[in-house]
Amino acid sequence: MMTANRRQLLAGAAMAALNAALPRIANAQEEAPAQPDLFIGTGGHGHTFPGPSMPFGMVQLGPDTNNAGWDACSGYHVDDGSIMGFSHTHLSGTGIGDMLDVLVVPARGPLMLQPGPVGQPDAGYRQRFADEQAEPGYYRVKLESGVLAELTVTERTGLHRYHFPAGPGHILIDLAHCKQEQPDEPIRIENASLNLADDGTLTGSRQVFRWAQGRHIHFALQMSRKPDRVQFFADSDRPLPNSARSAKGQRLKIAFFFNEAGGEPIQIRTGISAVDTAGAQGALAGEAPDWNFDGARASAAAAWAKELNAIRVRGGTAEQRTIMASALYHCLLAPQLFVDRDGRTMGLDGAVHRLPPGERAYSAYSLWDTYRALHPLLTIVQPERAALMTRDLIRQTQQSPYGPPVWPLQGKETGCMIGWHAVSVLAEAQAKGIEADYAAAWPAIRRRAFDPAMPDIESTLGRNFYYDLGYIPADKIWESVSRTQEYAYDDWAMARLAMACGATEDAARLKARSRNYHNVIDPAIGFARPRFADGSWWRDYDPIQIGHDPKRHRDYTEANGWQATFLTQHDIYGLIDHFGGDAAFEKKLDAFFSAPSTLPDNAPPDISGLVGQYAHGNEPDQHAAYLYAYCGAPAKTQAMVRRLLTKMYRAAPDGVIGNDDCGQMSAWFVLSALGFYPVDPVSALYVLGSPLFDEATVELGRGRRLTVRATGNGPGHPYVQSVRWNGRAHERNWISHDQLIQGGELLFDMGAEPSRFGVPPAERPPSFDRLGS
Repeated sequence: MMTANRRQLLAGAAMAALNAALPRIANAQEEAPAQPDLFIGTGGHGHTFPGPSMPFGMVQLGPDTNNAGWDACSGYHVDDGSIMGFSHTHLSGTGIGDMLDVLVVPARGPLMLQPGPVGQPDAGYRQRFADEQAEPGYYRVKLESGVLAELTVTERTGLHRYHFPAGPGHILIDLAHCKQEQPDEPIRIENASLNLADDGTLTGSRQVFRWAQGRHIHFALQMSRKPDRVQFFADSDRPLPNSARSAKGQRLKIAFFFNEAGGEPIQIRTGISAVDTAGAQGALAGEAPDWNFDGARASAAAAWAKELNAIRVRGGTAEQRTIMASALYHCLLAPQLFVDRDGRTMGLDGAVHRLPPGERAYSAYSLWDTYRALHPLLTIVQPERAALMTRDLIRQTQQSPYGPPVWPLQGKETGCMIGWHAVSVLAEAQAKGIEADYAAAWPAIRRRAFDPAMPDIESTLGRNFYYDLGYIPADKIWESVSRTQEYAYDDWAMARLAMACGATEDAARLKARSRNYHNVIDPAIGFARPRFADGSWWRDYDPIQIGHDPKRHRDYTEANGWQATFLTQHDIYGLIDHFGGDAAFEKKLDAFFSAPSTLPDNAPPDISGLVGQYAHGNEPDQHAAYLYAYCGAPAKTQAMVRRLLTKMYRAAPDGVIGNDDCGQMSAWFVLSALGFYPVDPVSALYVLGSPLFDEATVELGRGRRLTVRATGNGPGHPYVQSVRWNGRAHERNWISHDQLIQGGELLFDMGAEPSRFGVPPAERPPSFDRLGS
């Protein structure tokens, strides 16, 4: 399981199918498109997984090396050394885990019903492994039992092909397998059932109470070969009678035994549904009606080739091109499809809904993270899917008792993180001209904006204080500083939606209220600082600390005082004025990026990838390098962005400096490498930075194409000298989405020294009042 072996495999003949499917650029001098390395992010704390999925697919099949602990959030970590089996649902890059449904364990020897601890693979059904190979839509590995496992997918089905050595073998289906915080954590599972039909189809269901409390999963599974014997297990290691053809309980398993497992491979096809087993059987019938594993693999490769062709680059290093392809791949895994083939889906109201023809529902919206860059990227490279997600979020806003979604997963609102950032995604979509019925969502959004009686979840606590005091007091509600700031940003987004819906008075109130972030930034010391209900500030303030009382709770969300100080995205000039003007703000940013990189002992592990006190490995400040552009120091943005692009990402398992968070870390790289970034997504404009590659071609859909070129580019040339847009001088250090989406050529002239480009006030990006209503 050495990394070098994986890289050799990825670079070798195993990638031939994807290479053949990837379109070539017309330029005869164009290099072969870089291939994604699916093991990037599977080490360190990236929390990605290498198993196959379709773009935004419902089934995300793959190997589970561990299901307990923080670095098992995706079910896979490169250092674990053994594989438990192959489950059908995973989360990519998250900091909390769930899913890992319907584990399939191909094995030989005595049947073992427990996986055993990660450090003792011989104590259970775990198996050491070798010769791992992964490419978009396909995975294979050689298990120590001698079984060669291959996996591929359709949107709603997982396909397995197991090559057993000669002799007996068995396949265990473990329906008790799920994500745990600790190895001994008792996960509540209810309504679990298994049923084996006369034709050999196994159907099953369970309800899991973990992160997405009470989510349902249903499956239908078929095998290409009839087993010689079957055993059911229900809440015990003792099998049910041989005559049993069904089981109910909480911890269910079933084992299929083959007296001669060798010869023709044993294939498995599994459909899943969040509605019922009929939906899972519909997935099988519609997407995997036969045993054409290679055909499904080729279809998956072709689908990925089309999507990955959306961005092609030239220049940079081979490693950087691999990182770019891998980052784009990770941006196309979530949100995940969450609707059966017949249009039925499970709503946030707990009811089954049938979507209109052509519509789609999605799950795993990691909105606290992805509103910042992932969703803006999708509006560029996936405009039709961005429109589907916009309409889906409107429906979910209408269905949820909590209004605009926070972190919806598998039909449940997890309420994870703070704020209700679905409003940012919706406001951005409206600003970018994506057609949808925003007025249908407005009543629920308005309740969240103004009605203190609307039910709260953890992400929305403290709204009553926010309404009455203009901030959330640190002696009343935890994470008060970050909540105040992020609620203010959501006010900004809701103001945009109110205006679009004709609610002009509401829009004015929300726009004014969006400046409440001022109330937790103490101008006397120039830091975001905890404030108490009586109006006083935390006296013994230390900006590296995460709370005024570390024994009780934090005052910031995955951040400290330094990082929270620059959290504002929508009113940059108001923030600059609050600090005393351009020079003072630039000096403060300099101090931020050059301060000692020390953190308190109680800091969460999410605060990673430090440059001074800036933490690139977590989301709150990922726009901060671009803030120099607003105070007349764009060269510092250019230098810092180039530094982050080249230092915070590597083509290695630990090559993502923090949790990828459903593609947000990857989206930052993709957009910044192209040369622009959405500091405020709701504004529908992008601040220019420092393009990493000599040339990038972006397919925008509807026959439109954006080409970004950087002349004079190179490792020592991060500074923009001038910019041209479609052959004409472009004297603004920003570009609008409306311009960009029309297609054309964005030409950067790069140099080794800073220039005056973007320095004059007229060339700086607009924000808040300078943006207009």
